[in-house]
Amino acid sequence: MPKKSRRAKAKQRTRVAKVVWEGRSQQPGPPPAEVQSPTRVSPKAQDLTSRYQYVMPEIKRIGIIAGAIILVLIILSFVLG
Repeated sequence: MPKKSRRAKAKQRTRVAKVVWEGRSQQPGPPPAEVQSPTRVSPKAQDLTSRYQYVMPEIKRIGIIAGAIILVLIILSFVLG
């Protein structure tokens, strides 16, 4: 049996969200206050070097692989061309 498509899943989510939202608006009481965005912690407070310590080795690895592929393509262009 095939999976649901992403479009069908998205439609289902919007239907559920509408039902939940309409259910809230029908409840008696004061109107809801404006939703405030959560406060964000500044990057200075977080130690970014420890948080992203894996990034530099990954970039180096990607560069080595990309260089090797380009080198192979150049060699193949001389051999086959």
